[in-house]
Amino acid sequence: MTPELTSLTWVAALSAIMWLPYILNTIMIRGLVDAVGYPEVPKTPAAWAVRMKAAHYNSVENLVLFATLVLIANAADISNATTVLMCQVYFWARLVHLAAYTLAVPWVRTLAFAVGWVACVALLIELL
Repeated sequence: MTPELTSLTWVAALSAIMWLPYILNTIMIRGLVDAVGYPEVPKTPAAWAVRMKAAHYNSVENLVLFATLVLIANAADISNATTVLMCQVYFWARLVHLAAYTLAVPWVRTLAFAVGWVACVALLIELL
């Protein structure tokens, strides 16, 4: 497996487990029956859980772009120091984004998002 595909695997794994803490918070706050059901007046989850859910949605939205670029690069047999580095940068940017969003750290969340986006742009430039 190429280093780019390895990074994509790690990004996908991160996205795959992000939901666990905020779902556990929902179960703790609402109870299992209300958590899996549709209560008329649901109890509000913790603020960090709401932010983590938003970070997860953002991660999934951005995974579409990142995965597409990595898979195109793989299909076109494009792999170089830049593509490897940008894939690693993207993973760490998404991890920092998750932590900063969840913990409500101003500026860091936005900066981490921007770094991930720049990594995608750099991958796109390598493809073009």
